[in-house]
Amino acid sequence: MGAGKTTVGRLLAQQLDVGFADTDELIEERSGKAVQDIFVEDGEAAFRAAERATVAQALEEHDGVLSLGGGAVLDPATQALLAPHRVVFLRVGLADAVKRVGLGTGRPLLLGNVRARVKHLLDERTPIYEGLARHTVDTDGREPAEVAAEILIAIQGAPS
Repeated sequence: MGAGKTTVGRLLAQQLDVGFADTDELIEERSGKAVQDIFVEDGEAAFRAAERATVAQALEEHDGVLSLGGGAVLDPATQALLAPHRVVFLRVGLADAVKRVGLGTGRPLLLGNVRARVKHLLDERTPIYEGLARHTVDTDGREPAEVAAEILIAIQGAPS
């Protein structure tokens, strides 16, 4: 959360001249609801089920840069689906993440103390991200274009 997945993903897709998809946006299109509305009206379990199905379908059908919601990798089935793909972890520190997400408006997992929630999510998810990633790129204090350029160099030098 706050790492710049969507912004950097769009830039990278442009540089690679491929399509871009964001699983949260796909979920919103298919459900006709905003992610935060799904959380509030249907619950996190319903969102995670939709997310799991959306990620699986996107990995099968999308041939380009795919941005996943930060919690998608918590699902073991999704982790298995990601294993053969070139996964890039955009690492963000607590201070930058909090600055970027602000007060968490529109982010259902940040209700309450934003800083404490972001810290908890980073602590919980970072080991999973690191375990899945073929490349890790730090985003703190950097512009999205710099991050996208580093990813481009990393993936162009790596086998598919």
